[in-house]
Amino acid sequence: MKIHYSSFFSDYGSVLVLVILCAVMSFATLKEQPATSYAAAKDLASDLLSEKGKGAKVMILVRGGSKGAGPEFAKNLEMAISDVGLVVVKNVQGTPRDARKALLAQPQSQPLVALVTDQHMSVFCSDHLSDLAKGNPALAQAKSYSPKKQTWPIFLKKDNLRNVLKQISVVAVIAIGMTLVIITGGIDLSVGSLIAFSAVVTALAIHHLGGANPTVSDLWLGSLAGIIACSIIGLCTGAFVTLFKVPAFIVTLGVMFIARGLAFLSLEKPNGLPIGNEESFKWLGSGAGLGLHNSAVLMLVLYLLAHIMMSRTSIGRYIYAVGGNPEAARLSGVPVQKVLVFVYVLCALLAGLGGVMTASLQMSGDPKAGGLVELQVIAAVVVGGTSLAGGKGKIFGTLIGALIIGVIKNGMNLAEIQGKEQDVIFGLVILVAVLVDQLKNRLN
Repeated sequence: MKIHYSSFFSDYGSVLVLVILCAVMSFATLKEQPATSYAAAKDLASDLLSEKGKGAKVMILVRGGSKGAGPEFAKNLEMAISDVGLVVVKNVQGTPRDARKALLAQPQSQPLVALVTDQHMSVFCSDHLSDLAKGNPALAQAKSYSPKKQTWPIFLKKDNLRNVLKQISVVAVIAIGMTLVIITGGIDLSVGSLIAFSAVVTALAIHHLGGANPTVSDLWLGSLAGIIACSIIGLCTGAFVTLFKVPAFIVTLGVMFIARGLAFLSLEKPNGLPIGNEESFKWLGSGAGLGLHNSAVLMLVLYLLAHIMMSRTSIGRYIYAVGGNPEAARLSGVPVQKVLVFVYVLCALLAGLGGVMTASLQMSGDPKAGGLVELQVIAAVVVGGTSLAGGKGKIFGTLIGALIIGVIKNGMNLAEIQGKEQDVIFGLVILVAVLVDQLKNRLN
């Protein structure tokens, strides 16, 4: 079977770039780290069993808070130790002071043979266990044990990968709408400002409906208000583009300034409007479920729906037809103007949803939100293989493009590259992506 390499790289080149980027980031962040997995806990438990025997009494000490290994590691240790037949008398998650209190309170009738710790508590035990044993004979035979360190890339840690998905969720959601706009041969520069406008409208609506203690229904209605407001702006954008034949670049440039200005004018203070009822409203921006943040789950669901729309429905075929040749599409019976209005409304609606997600994450309506997000959105779409000439592009490719942008951003954060330098790099990414797009068009 003959392989068409140009077609292969055109369709899957972005996936190859993502794989290479992940490999580079993994190699660059390869470091020795404390082991916190269940497998590491099980290995340690097996060693303890062979050394101490079944029924031996063990206390677990794990540093709590942001500096510690966390409750998941403590749970892994307790499960692994109990599974092999050792007895966990107490599972302490806290500060060294909490550990000291628990050790001194251990009954003398239940002497400990081992203290299973993370790396932080291991240092504490090395420094203080002998002194504590003088005050409590139950600790006389106790020794400190902790899992061996493992060499593993920081980039590939589960929490970091989850954060990558969380960080790109707003950009990726808006990129769905931008993909449709660019496939039709247009562009939308206003999405970053619409994020701010939606966040402010959402905060104002919630504050008006429920004050400092809004109900869940107030939060839903306020969020809906922000999304609808942006959808109306998208309808006006589509009308200017279709009815008055104004270039999309000019229309959306004007809308960008208008939406940002309205966001500032709507608030008395430029620092944003806080939103009450934190736990309920944080659900979308910071909540987690199914092993992922809720914003990432929403992003994946929207991409699945968008893929179905573009590949299985007539509106998807119409969008490609309008982008390929609008006059031929019109002569074929495609409602070109309605299709164009639809894509601009959808793009604005998703930008409004992005504003709600941002407000949920920041717990305020900030008129400064969404700065230069349009840069990242356009970069994700173009890097994902959507042609700026229109008529070509895939939703799956945009998701890969968003992941590439997320990996680059995460890598720059791990390397402690500052914000302005990141803007330069994103600009270069766009230029390279556009150059590749032009070269592909010439080859085709």
